[in-house]
Amino acid sequence: MTQRLKLSVLRHGPLLTTITIFLLAYIIGAQLYPAMQRPQAFFNLFINNGFLLILGIGMTFVILTGGIDLSVGGVLALTTAASAALLNLGVSPLVVMPLMLVMGTMIGLGLGCLIHFFKVQPFIVTLMGLFFARGLAYIISLTSVTITDPLYKYLALTPIYLPFFAKAYIYIPTLVGPALLVVAVYLAYFTRFGRIVYAIGNNEQSAALMGFPVGRTKVLVYAFSGFCSALAGIVFSISLLAGYGQFATGVELDVIAAVVMGGTLLTGGVGNVIGTLFGILIEATIISILQYNGTLSSWWTRICVGVLTLIFIGIQSGFALRKKKS
Repeated sequence: MTQRLKLSVLRHGPLLTTITIFLLAYIIGAQLYPAMQRPQAFFNLFINNGFLLILGIGMTFVILTGGIDLSVGGVLALTTAASAALLNLGVSPLVVMPLMLVMGTMIGLGLGCLIHFFKVQPFIVTLMGLFFARGLAYIISLTSVTITDPLYKYLALTPIYLPFFAKAYIYIPTLVGPALLVVAVYLAYFTRFGRIVYAIGNNEQSAALMGFPVGRTKVLVYAFSGFCSALAGIVFSISLLAGYGQFATGVELDVIAAVVMGGTLLTGGVGNVIGTLFGILIEATIISILQYNGTLSSWWTRICVGVLTLIFIGIQSGFALRKKKS
């Protein structure tokens, strides 16, 4: 019984650490700034970072295979710019949204094919994808394009009031991230696809020798990440009612940091999307504390996230080492 408990702690240690740090950060923030004690302050973490959760889910699957995807910010920006341009031309949003999802999926599929069939490092291929997507966004428009479509306005400005919480609300796009999280948990833990993803991350050669479709799975993972990037772009464009190639500059680094803080190893094979959720909440909480403080520079967010990322890498290495010894 003791041995089983020890193995369970070693297995879930990084996730438990992430959850603990988030709770401590939020409790400390709520004590320092009583406004954070309001339920709305907590739900604002999801309202303001819903797109980041969507990106993080796709990135988690990529990193679980031992890869990386630097194109997510570019695909998000391209989606916002293309959506705004098409909507202003009079194209129905019911056509634009599926079209953007197909576009993002195809970009991810193309990157995955380059990585698998031409054996190019994911870092190089997805960096090229980042430049390609942002370049296309600037070809569409060099300036911000305002979205005036009625459906987008309705989705952006219609609050959903939550039961049991006085005057607390979220918006319709806020629900997309949690819904995708449920789907991602199912994919990761209850499907053959998820088991193959973990097997590839642990040892790609062994997974191939066991007869798993390694190449197909890796390509699908990058296609899924492209789908998530486009979906995040739709949510982002709805939230801001605009499209612009400069949106979400550097967001790929924030996403990777959140995934690492969530307990996912950059070498692959270890981690989960639940941890990514709490990694993003940690980043969001740090930003909220700085905003409530009002006197500190926003660059303190980068400093805190950088320090926490290094700490989490050390924690992950420690748990991995102890797991091997046990």
